[in-house]
Amino acid sequence: MKGFNFSAFKKQHKDPFDAIFDIFKQILTFTNGDVAEGLDWLKELDKEYQFFNQKYGLADFISDLKDKGYIKEDPENNGQQIITPKTEKSIRQQALERVFGKLKKTTRGNHKTYHTGTGDEKTADLRSYQFGDSVEQIAMLESFKNAQINNGISDFVMTENDLYVHEKEHKSQTSTVLMIDISHSMILYGEDRITPAKNVAMALAELIKTKYPKDTLDIVVFGNDAWQIQIKDLPYLQVGPYHTNTVAGLELAMDLLRRRKNANKQIFMITDGKPSCIKEKGEYYKNSFGLDKKIVNKCLRLAQSCRKLKIPITTFMVTTDPYLQEFVNDFTEANNGKAFYTSLQGLGEYIFEDFERNKKRNVR
Repeated sequence: MKGFNFSAFKKQHKDPFDAIFDIFKQILTFTNGDVAEGLDWLKELDKEYQFFNQKYGLADFISDLKDKGYIKEDPENNGQQIITPKTEKSIRQQALERVFGKLKKTTRGNHKTYHTGTGDEKTADLRSYQFGDSVEQIAMLESFKNAQINNGISDFVMTENDLYVHEKEHKSQTSTVLMIDISHSMILYGEDRITPAKNVAMALAELIKTKYPKDTLDIVVFGNDAWQIQIKDLPYLQVGPYHTNTVAGLELAMDLLRRRKNANKQIFMITDGKPSCIKEKGEYYKNSFGLDKKIVNKCLRLAQSCRKLKIPITTFMVTTDPYLQEFVNDFTEANNGKAFYTSLQGLGEYIFEDFERNKKRNVR
């Protein structure tokens, strides 16, 4: 877990279980949800950071995990300890707090559009009543005051012209597909790129589930092939010995968005490499060396197809190789989308900021 410093644990004044559990959830993200491996890592980290003491040891922590419903024994796998849906949700919530918490410290908005009228949330702004405004929008106190000013108190009368209503802000409904590259290069050269991608995906999923329940989020992973995974599967996600079939990922993403009824649709793609694989007539065509025109042209055609369907693609490149940037630039131009060349540390902030901008821009 290179790059993580757990010394902050010593400064915390939480219940011992809560403090250690926060760390254990981070570890589980690295171990792809493997409880046994996670506990082994926790033992090693304890040698440096002294998480446990005579009053509260590792055995007590494991016992609390079971009692609180965070781990259980899997009868189908010789009683091996596994995490529960409660833990999966808790890991997503932690990811949301870590990623989105940074944004809350700034002056960014709350995914609201700039359009006013009949919408979802009342604002402090008032305007005169117009035909078609709902009764619940009427600002009663201000309307009574206005009637008194206009018509006097002795013979009180309120007319339509006296009414004030609260403005409302629209919140657009958006269907998002998040594509995650799980090719082998996501862990090459000693750099773990898949864990930050998982954390961002979990944070985005939890944000949408809790704050924007009318929105949809589909998650697509792509290697030699592409397939959809469920939100609950994210902690267990890991890379494989795969090439990068970006074409398959885009085709599946487009198919998922076709089924969505929302007018506003978008694709976010996290990748670190060039497309190096396509499938034709049941056979894989692969080329790991340079940019293969046959593969690249297929990607560009799909980018153009998404543009015609008004599906913008935002690409988040976590490498900075110049020839890869050239491909992404061409891909982005074909789609009229956007591209960000970001470090792994800044990935979450970029995605959340772009999600917010698109929520504002896409309102109809």
